[in-house]
Amino acid sequence: MNTGRASRLRRLATHRGYSSSPLPRSSRLAKYGRRTGYLVLGIGGFYVLDRSFNASAISRNFRTLYTCAMITLDYKLNFTEEKSDLIPELHQRVADRMYNLFTSNGGLYIKIGQAIGANAALLPKAMQQKFAKLFDDAPQIPYSEVLSVFKSEFGRSPSGPNGVFQIFDENAIASASIAQVHKAKLWPSPHDPEGQWVAVKIQKPAVAKQTEWDLGAYRMVLWMFEKWAFDLPVYFVVDFVSDHLRQELDFINEANNAKKMTEFVAAEPLLSGRVHIPKVYDELTTKKIMTAEWIDGVRLSDRDGVFKLMGEQQGSQSSNPYTISLGISPSEMQSNSSLPTKPLRGGVKAIMQTMVELFSAQMFSWGWVHCDPHPGNILIRPHPSKPDTPQLVLLDHGLYVRVNDQFRSEWSTLWKSLLTSDYDGVAQVARGWGVGLPDFFASATLMKPIRLKKQDTAKHRAEMEEYARMSQYEQSVRMKAKLKEFLTDTDRMPKALIFLMRNMRIVQGNNQSLGAPVNRIKITGYWASKALTRAPNLTLRRRLREYWGYAVFRGVMLSLDVAFWVTRFRQWFWLKLGRYSWNFEDEFERSMQAFAQGNFGVEYSNGAFNG
Repeated sequence: MNTGRASRLRRLATHRGYSSSPLPRSSRLAKYGRRTGYLVLGIGGFYVLDRSFNASAISRNFRTLYTCAMITLDYKLNFTEEKSDLIPELHQRVADRMYNLFTSNGGLYIKIGQAIGANAALLPKAMQQKFAKLFDDAPQIPYSEVLSVFKSEFGRSPSGPNGVFQIFDENAIASASIAQVHKAKLWPSPHDPEGQWVAVKIQKPAVAKQTEWDLGAYRMVLWMFEKWAFDLPVYFVVDFVSDHLRQELDFINEANNAKKMTEFVAAEPLLSGRVHIPKVYDELTTKKIMTAEWIDGVRLSDRDGVFKLMGEQQGSQSSNPYTISLGISPSEMQSNSSLPTKPLRGGVKAIMQTMVELFSAQMFSWGWVHCDPHPGNILIRPHPSKPDTPQLVLLDHGLYVRVNDQFRSEWSTLWKSLLTSDYDGVAQVARGWGVGLPDFFASATLMKPIRLKKQDTAKHRAEMEEYARMSQYEQSVRMKAKLKEFLTDTDRMPKALIFLMRNMRIVQGNNQSLGAPVNRIKITGYWASKALTRAPNLTLRRRLREYWGYAVFRGVMLSLDVAFWVTRFRQWFWLKLGRYSWNFEDEFERSMQAFAQGNFGVEYSNGAFNG
């Protein structure tokens, strides 16, 4: 019965065109080919849609996921004691992958890379060197996209009969990761018959679509690096850095920052007139477009132009291995502004004196800190009413950190304690901030080696010899242990330190690039000590004690002055003989590198704090 039923079913299948025999090989290939074609078509369609309507945000995240997975796998497989000699190559591969990821994705990834670079001293040397090369330079978007932004923000074109401006240069004069700048001219008005030239900063349209995706990727990358790859405390910075990067995308916020800084500068007699913040035109500013006065000047990144402007001869730094890399892109190394017929007074010393005092006032007195004193963001021009005097123009006010009175007081106390070798004072602030290893913290703050307690020389020599005998793997493990000991409680650590340390490092690099014409540490220390005398809500007794401490502090600083002028004399002497001599910042840089490696197993390069 069953046999007959099976026979009938076979005849029925044959009658209907079915066959129980295997499909021919050509039919299977055709089927797989169709499926492959559908898959390729689907992926291609997804890529086109993502690129056209989502600014490639999802594709960029896939690239990020793949890169991070490869990095994690590489470390898991190759960071072992058996492969100790190959660890430097491992670090180099990872550095190359991260650098290629940031530069390929561009946009906010450059900013994220620079934010990670703010803590680059905690990472392997290969990464420090790579992050120092992250230039915030990018191709400009086409004019059609600029036109689209203007139509969206103002409902009209940049120029033309009913345009926002009388004249608008369609070619950008500068282009960075999130925005580009065009030169334009305002329409005449009763108060301005000629029409002023202005700088128009335009946010690139893709950035708004990519931001949250990119910040999500940033969060994921740091989590993976902390939990899987490096086992270092880096994730604690995510929320703080992300919030500030979001603020940088709001040009109304940037305009408000610029106006706030203008008020602070105007109220400080030592800086008013020596520093200028470009005027912002509120009626021509939105979240994605900002208009400010046009300033002609020499970029600080143009060293040749700065020395010519100030009528000084610059010493060659070609033989100096300790020059701090400032991540200056080639486009920022030249200025288009014409020079005055006569050099300005004061030399490069006047420029750096103003700069160090400006950023010291921000940290210690105002609590309102510009977080990117990159030399490309600083112009030097003749003072409009005193043509023989230099004036510093501060640009790019998108990224600021606000610090409260308590932090400013502790930050000022820390600096004063550092410069007077007050170990208890440094240790007290460090403990309150959840930071261990006061010596290392002091050295990282001053960017010079600091020993707050006398050390057993024989014991130190034995530790150095032991370190020299360690393998690459053992040295890396020791470095991790030291860094974890340094960051004992990241919840208590003031996150503003991330940007403040980077700020000071870039100011140090600016001073070094001009031959260290000023004693940066002394100037910064004076502002810190003076800020304590001006702190609000002090009792009369406490204020008198702070004034007395300030007077004592100035006396202590005489020894630092002697060291500075000895170095300056040696530098002048060798320059007269046509040779380069290390300047004051070079000496700090050289000794700091040896100190960090010898005492803590941390090997950092010249660009370690730039990011």
